[in-house]
Order: sequence, then structure tokens, then C-alpha cells
Amino acid sequence: MEDLELLPCSPPLTREPLGAEQAAGVARIFKALGDPVRLRIVSIVASHAGGEVCVCDIAAAFDLAQPTISHHLKLLKEVGLLTSERRASWVYYRLVPEALNELSALLDVPATV
Repeated sequence: MEDLELLPCSPPLTREPLGAEQAAGVARIFKALGDPVRLRIVSIVASHAGGEVCVCDIAAAFDLAQPTISHHLKLLKEVGLLTSERRASWVYYRLVPEALNELSALLDVPATV
């Protein structure tokens, strides 16, 4: 979650340039989203009714081994896009709305640019 600390109150990219640390943090988040599997995972979680998804449902959407899915989920958690909660033997994942709001605000670029 450390990368998100670089984003709060960041003005849109068109207002002022990012500092080196901010750029590194934002790049790490975009790198995580740049993988098709991770982007699909974020989409699955975001579109799921109730706002959370069991890892079993995420894994069922892919033809990948469970350790591979776990690796992708770990990376998404490390950059602060997902959070999780263990319930009995299952783990449930949710988006971190603040993370998406901060990325959205950063990319809030007028159409005339």
C-alpha cells in the first residue's frame, strides 16, 4: 500500500508534472494493471455483485494454476488496488476505492489537451 501514499492530493497530470517518487509509485500501479490477467482480475472484482469476490470465483475464471492466480492477487494487493479478508478457508477480495479514485483524479485530463 506504500505506493498509494504517493498519490493523495496529486493534481491532474496536466496541472503539474509528477515528482520522481510519485512517478515511480504510479508506474508500479500501472505496471500491475498492464498485465492482462491482473486487469481481468480487477475487472472481475469491480463488476461482481456486492463488491467482493471469493478467490475460488476468481480462479474459476482463468485456465491458470492456483499459485499463478495467487501471485497476481498478491501483486495487486502490494500496489494497493485490492484488499482481502480470510473467512474460514476462503479469501475474499475487494477493490480499494480510494486507489481507483486517486488514479482517476490523476488522469483527469480535459478533452481539449
